[in-house]
Amino acid sequence: MAESKEIALEATLGTLLKAVRRRLAECGIEAADLEARLLVEHFTGTRRSDAISDPDRPVTRQAAGGIEAALVRRCAGEPVYRILGFREFYGLTLKLSRETLEPRPDTETLVELALPEARRIAAARGRCRILDLGTGTGAIALALLSMVPEAEAVGVDISEEALATAQANADINGQGARFAALRSNWLTDVDGMFDLIVSNPPYIPTADLETLSREVREHDPRAALDGGADGLDFYRSIAAGAHRHLNSEGAVAVETGYNQKSAVEAIFAENGYRTVRTARDLGGRDRAMLFMPARS
Repeated sequence: MAESKEIALEATLGTLLKAVRRRLAECGIEAADLEARLLVEHFTGTRRSDAISDPDRPVTRQAAGGIEAALVRRCAGEPVYRILGFREFYGLTLKLSRETLEPRPDTETLVELALPEARRIAAARGRCRILDLGTGTGAIALALLSMVPEAEAVGVDISEEALATAQANADINGQGARFAALRSNWLTDVDGMFDLIVSNPPYIPTADLETLSREVREHDPRAALDGGADGLDFYRSIAAGAHRHLNSEGAVAVETGYNQKSAVEAIFAENGYRTVRTARDLGGRDRAMLFMPARS
């Protein structure tokens, strides 16, 4: 209870920020500075510049109480963006829900890899139809829509909650008219043809799930992580079925685990695709691959 009083009695923006940073550091949070700023700004309705220009600004008890409750959750292992209920991705603000994977910066690598293809197709055809398999928050599809005005997308997920979240994110970001949510077990109930198929499928081998960080293991949905015994189940499914929904000169782009490049390339090659480009994330790890049907 003493810790609760410590936060609740902080009266200014500057002292509150220091107290939150200290509490997070004591809990072993590596990014204590960043997370303290995120929590304080969210619950006080302030901006980063306010703590610098107006550190003596009074903080309401309601805001301090909200931060205290958030600190309890964070120190218990809940990720900060789950607590906030949203995360920034590719310049978009995306709501999170229990059944959506938290979009991370590594996935922006996939967006960057697919974006030139979306633009190429839109320029050639006047439109680009995108299919996002396992859409979750809608992050990949919505990022592409934000950059290609001629594009439209269908986001596929098995979870109704995830689909509702993705549609809400499309609406929030002004893309509701160009985004449609479809419940399907991957390609099972998909109809029609698309110019670009994108996916960040589950790719963690089942046996490795327990080795993931607490934040991921306990708070990201298992269905969005578990890629089967070798982590490759959903690449096989996508590669085997994509041709039935891919227009000529279309492309398939997927995110991969850092050590799966060769295996994923082989799966797509077995299904009649050639590797066009690959991309590494900011840490220099193999992260995304783009395929097109092999020419006969």
